[in-house]
Amino acid sequence: MSAIAQNLDEVRTRMAAAAVRAGRAPADVQLVAVTKSIDPERIQQATAAGAWVCGESKIQEARAKIPLLSDRVHWHLIGHLQTNKVRDAVSMFELIHSVDSVKLAVEINKWAERTGKSQAILIEVNVGDEASKFGFKPDLVEAALEQINSLPRIEVHGLMTVAPFSADIEQVRPCFRKLRSLRDRLGLRELSMGMTHDFEAAIEEGATMVR
Repeated sequence: MSAIAQNLDEVRTRMAAAAVRAGRAPADVQLVAVTKSIDPERIQQATAAGAWVCGESKIQEARAKIPLLSDRVHWHLIGHLQTNKVRDAVSMFELIHSVDSVKLAVEINKWAERTGKSQAILIEVNVGDEASKFGFKPDLVEAALEQINSLPRIEVHGLMTVAPFSADIEQVRPCFRKLRSLRDRLGLRELSMGMTHDFEAAIEEGATMVR
């Protein structure tokens, strides 16, 4: 077994244990394998080990990699998206996690219309109200969702956040709980939250995708 396969196996085991602790089915949580700065050969090793959902942060990097990899890979955009990169994003990604403005959603809808595609998105929420991060303030999400839902080529699947970093995971849980509460109130399905250092807590608090 390759080192990448071993790492994936360990992560999946930890994900499953976190789900069970929360009384959830492990199959209800999806791993998005972040491939930023990872070369295609190593990504192929990951997909061979079953990591078929991959997350890229940069359009230019994705443009170079995606044609070299199996068309079985489900590509998610997890990084900040600028409006001038939307055309490429719509053409390459199954799910865009990082929609942080109505203006961006309108641009996505425009390019989805031109390509005859319905584009699945997540609305990014800045739960920690950090100046260094993108996303809607939680109290503005409902109004934004109403506007975005009016766009015919957009499918809002859920919410996403990047929680504040803390060595004490218990300090992060309230952010995850707040996003889950907002998701539930809005009647959405997906919760993309939790990364390398906090994904177990995110799963315990309701994440359906971890990155």
